[in-house]
Amino acid sequence: MTNTLIVGNWKMNNAVPESLMLVAGLEAHIKQSPNVDVVVAPTFTSLYSVGIAIADSGIKLAAQDIFWEEKGAYTGEISGTFLKDVGCEYVIIGHSERRKYFGEINETVNKKIYAALRNALIPIVCVGETLAEREGGKTFDVLEKQVKSAVAGFQPKDFEHFAVAYEPVWAIGTGKNATEEQIEESHKFIRNMLAKLYDAPTANNIQLLYGGSVKASNCKDIYKQPNVNGLLVGGASLDAKGFADIVAQAPGQK
Repeated sequence: MTNTLIVGNWKMNNAVPESLMLVAGLEAHIKQSPNVDVVVAPTFTSLYSVGIAIADSGIKLAAQDIFWEEKGAYTGEISGTFLKDVGCEYVIIGHSERRKYFGEINETVNKKIYAALRNALIPIVCVGETLAEREGGKTFDVLEKQVKSAVAGFQPKDFEHFAVAYEPVWAIGTGKNATEEQIEESHKFIRNMLAKLYDAPTANNIQLLYGGSVKASNCKDIYKQPNVNGLLVGGASLDAKGFADIVAQAPGQK
């Protein structure tokens, strides 16, 4: 049985003092469970301090991006080696904001996944359609292209620790959530596609997360969907009590 994975993506928020205050609040409010993995993804500048603060808490550390090379003349980039050095266990790859604002494409997502696995980091690979693609009936076409490109060249053994986050672009930061039916149909499509590309055990081992205006008031119904293994939480993860309430409702939480 796959653990429920809940990831708080802090995006470009919180300098070190604010990050440490948020972590202290999370530690005070979150009840740890062996069946629920809680992860936070601070900004790069807060990773080291947050990593130290959560070392004995059970909360795990993620980065918001990674570069595909280990070192060299790549001004402004961060390698997997550096992320491991500050205690990261996970890394978010291909977030829609990276695709929209910073030129992320399917091919670079694939290269970044290779870099993550090379450094024993668990990838959280983001996929999802825009509103125009949804309204044009292209959701499954977009998901198929993004997922196939992301996993190109990998073997079943590479998916022992691996997550895919479905985040419809039109539901991110808009307050507009996909319906339970839309969430489940997209997650089921991704799961079935991975099973065809590899096999059912491999597909079932991959954690499928939902991201898109998730909050404590709507997470319970999302958790109930058969192919949802967790959540990628944006704005709501910046409030310690609100994020703790999301964790408290997770399947397997006692």
